[in-house]
Amino acid sequence: MFFDVLESARPSAETVLLSAGLGGTAGYWAPQLAALRQRYRLVTYDQAGTGRNRRELPTDHSIAAMADEVLVVLDATGTDICHFVGHALGGLVGLELALRWPDRLRTLTVINGWPAANAHTKRCFDMRLALLEHGGPQAYIRAQPIFLYPADWLARNATRIEQEEAHGLALFQGVDTLHRRIAALLAFDATNRLGALRLPALVMAARDDVLVPSILSEALADALEGSALHIAAWGGHALNVTEPESFNAILLDFLDRHPVSVPRRDS
Repeated sequence: MFFDVLESARPSAETVLLSAGLGGTAGYWAPQLAALRQRYRLVTYDQAGTGRNRRELPTDHSIAAMADEVLVVLDATGTDICHFVGHALGGLVGLELALRWPDRLRTLTVINGWPAANAHTKRCFDMRLALLEHGGPQAYIRAQPIFLYPADWLARNATRIEQEEAHGLALFQGVDTLHRRIAALLAFDATNRLGALRLPALVMAARDDVLVPSILSEALADALEGSALHIAAWGGHALNVTEPESFNAILLDFLDRHPVSVPRRDS
């Protein structure tokens, strides 16, 4: 099974579905699980082509296909409606899901996402793919923390980064898979569709994100009517990892203010 359900101690707890970024695996959300599980039932999953869900992806793989996969997970876990939380690519999946099946989401949280990738983000991915082509998976994985974390956090967490590098190499999703997933996220453009969304949304970002400039989160929040925007001064692209306590507090406050009125059906 490529998804996990973590039941809450709270009776009839609402469901939060967590969708990772390019790495694609459920393990990305480890810094959030304990805090969220106190109040919410959690669903995490490995995206197609990653982790326990390794398989060849079609050449035309897309964010729409990733949203279809979330529907499968929701149905398999008996979840009629959820709070959707997505990081970067995972946030794009949430946007697509909300646009096509708004009745399945109570709220949408997008962390370091975008309506459409800009020239800077495309340049970063071009460089990452060049590293993959010329240096192989090891060079790609070794450079990855530079795009995810602030420099001072990296300096303080050298041992952890070495462990992450070893783990990333062991679970590397494959060159073709990575190319197709990056192509999908770069092709995504919801700019002209976002005005149709009418659900509570939280957009979060960090000002020092070197991969996805915070101006893209600002543009996303501007396009989502009534959305809340939080931009941290520090935290990098993996804001939920580097600043978990403040991140969790902001997310929980948002979720608690938008309860689900439709009960979860039994699985």
